[in-house]
Amino acid sequence: MIGAFALVVPDYDSAIRFFCDGLGFRLTADLDQGNKRWVTVQPAGGGVQIVLAQAVGARQQAAVGDQAGGRVWLFLHSDDFARDAARITAAGGVFEEAPRHEDYGIVAVWRDPWGNRWDLLQPI
Repeated sequence: MIGAFALVVPDYDSAIRFFCDGLGFRLTADLDQGNKRWVTVQPAGGGVQIVLAQAVGARQQAAVGDQAGGRVWLFLHSDDFARDAARITAAGGVFEEAPRHEDYGIVAVWRDPWGNRWDLLQPI
């Protein structure tokens, strides 16, 4: 079972605000480790945690928003597409397309404030 994955972000605090204040995720850890922090967030309904990893150095800074080479690589499930799309937009996310009705549910691609591409998906 995958328990967590790391998402490289420009700074901890803006990422916490986006995910927790904006999207309603829970802050599950914020521990000062001297030269870095261990910060994890989790969707309100549970699931895999995201380790918010602040970029250090030019290589990591260049990876912010492009960890998947421009592909959609993050998938946020919803039980109310319209509600969650409005919340994402209000938090600073940008939808690239109108919602599509597919055989598997309602879906649309959006970008977080750093450029990572996500699917918002309301499964059937």
